[in-house]
Amino acid sequence: MESSSVSPRLPLDDLDRAIVHALEIDGRAPFSRIAAVLGVSEQTVARRYRRLDADHRARVVGRIDPRRIAAVTWLVRIKTMSDAATAIAEALARREDTSWVEITSGGTEVCCLVRNRGPNSGDDLLLRKLPRTPRVAGIQAQCVLHIAFGGPGGWMGKMDALNETQAAALRDARPPVTADGPIHLDAADDALFAHLGRDGRAGYPDLAAATGLSESAVRRRVEQLRREGVLFFEMEVAPGLLGHRINVWLHMSVPPTHLAGVLTELSTHPEVVFAAATTGTTNITASALLRDEGDLYRYLTTRIAALTAVTSVESTTVIRLVKGEGLIPADR
Repeated sequence: MESSSVSPRLPLDDLDRAIVHALEIDGRAPFSRIAAVLGVSEQTVARRYRRLDADHRARVVGRIDPRRIAAVTWLVRIKTMSDAATAIAEALARREDTSWVEITSGGTEVCCLVRNRGPNSGDDLLLRKLPRTPRVAGIQAQCVLHIAFGGPGGWMGKMDALNETQAAALRDARPPVTADGPIHLDAADDALFAHLGRDGRAGYPDLAAATGLSESAVRRRVEQLRREGVLFFEMEVAPGLLGHRINVWLHMSVPPTHLAGVLTELSTHPEVVFAAATTGTTNITASALLRDEGDLYRYLTTRIAALTAVTSVESTTVIRLVKGEGLIPADR
């Protein structure tokens, strides 16, 4: 018989991992459909997911793919005095346009992604959206030119908890709808994204109340945004549940002729949760999860070392995740 309670500190078991993988493929899939694929009861799937969500260990959230709405994404590194890093990181985390807000480099740097819509987003970022305090020693902002990995079908899918037949049964077989140009979003869409960003499995009555649309209209809008690739769903999971204690940012320099190839290779690494090409003194940034310091050393001296086109690597270890995409901060 299944245990009725699990400590939040315990890792995911095989069934939990399979449910997480299934929801990474389709975050709004009915529990009955997931149960049929996994060969368990619908009640078991529902109970497992709700327990993970209630314990703040794993949950489905809705995300916007910035590439589909012509958003400009900036990787911002803020050098701070050690006593100011927490306040700055928490202020940035409260903003709706930030993600991956982390304290790194022994508490002397805050790293975050900032996403903005509109032609003047770069000026808006630098002039108004970053905290202003004498405790900031320097700011480096790099424009993200291309996201090679991190988004729909993300890192949780690398767990391989499901076999290919099971995964295929959960994928949407319909071809995506290709729109001409960026997708226009309105105030109702913004309210929809905000609500789904907190609970990706929110019911249509709740979404209707949040947006002011009818249930049928909000259902159609969710479906349309998903088909157009604007809205996707992923699992947020506390890294420790999968045995990972080390989160590291890698900032790499690569000759332009090898940029695409290195990004493609990085995207296949099981450790990599995000990889992108950027402007700036380095032109590739990646985020990776490792089990411990020894695992990080082996990764740097094997997989990263095998990328012979890489001319330099800077690694910065995350000491606190304040806000994450796909990862639940440890203190939540």
